[in-house]
Amino acid sequence: MSNPKIAFIGAGNMAKAIIGGLLAEGFSAKSISASGPRLESLNKVSEQYGIAVSTDNAQTAATADVIILAVKPQMLKEVALGLAGSLAHKPLIISVAAGITTASLASWLGADQAIVRCMPNTPSQLREGASGLFANANTSSAQKAQADAILRAVGVVQWLDDEALINTVTAVSGSGPAYFFLAMEAMIDAGVAQGLSRECASELTLQTALGAAILAKHSDVDVAELRRRVTSPNGTTEQAIKSFENDGIRAMFSRAMKACADRAVALSESLGK
Repeated sequence: MSNPKIAFIGAGNMAKAIIGGLLAEGFSAKSISASGPRLESLNKVSEQYGIAVSTDNAQTAATADVIILAVKPQMLKEVALGLAGSLAHKPLIISVAAGITTASLASWLGADQAIVRCMPNTPSQLREGASGLFANANTSSAQKAQADAILRAVGVVQWLDDEALINTVTAVSGSGPAYFFLAMEAMIDAGVAQGLSRECASELTLQTALGAAILAKHSDVDVAELRRRVTSPNGTTEQAIKSFENDGIRAMFSRAMKACADRAVALSESLGK
């Protein structure tokens, strides 16, 4: 379907990011709806995006071609069980809730439902997101294409053949923005400690991070080669890189990302029951 009816169950920040991206990509506001528990918040979403809203999840889902579950993981089981009776028309279901497997979703929504599990990230709010997607066996190629188009409206998409890799995606891109924010925070603090004003250190750090990411995105060589090109022998950058390597930066990232992925597994086990 070129313009499917898309229903958002939950209208928080991630839902609003995707709605904004869809509208910017040419999807019709008339084909998008959202539901949630708080009418005041829903009315603000309706005013901002021009979409229909409701506090009745089941009614919102009943006529949708695509249902996007955008509620907190801790709430998803209750919400899904409440939707199960409204899914006889077999819509595509996309879940952006962290830690909830497609098997758990199928046990709540119905074993024959087409389900795509998605791990997006917060830069989706600026249509600069990165999402990993996994589709269960009931999802047709046309439905995968729908999911792909919806998530590409807010950034890049990578499809996974193994659902367990969603936990790795969580460690790489789902939680990844926080790693870069931490690095930027540390660079700003170090610049201030060496005499820059906080405003100056902040602007230089943020622009450097942005520029490096854009350069890496559009370069025809990998990031390791880009790093080598900046690191002149016996130069200033080399001293900083040596300091990072001596402090074990690679092992530090490996440990941190494993801790992140392990926590995602634990959440799947506890929330999916």
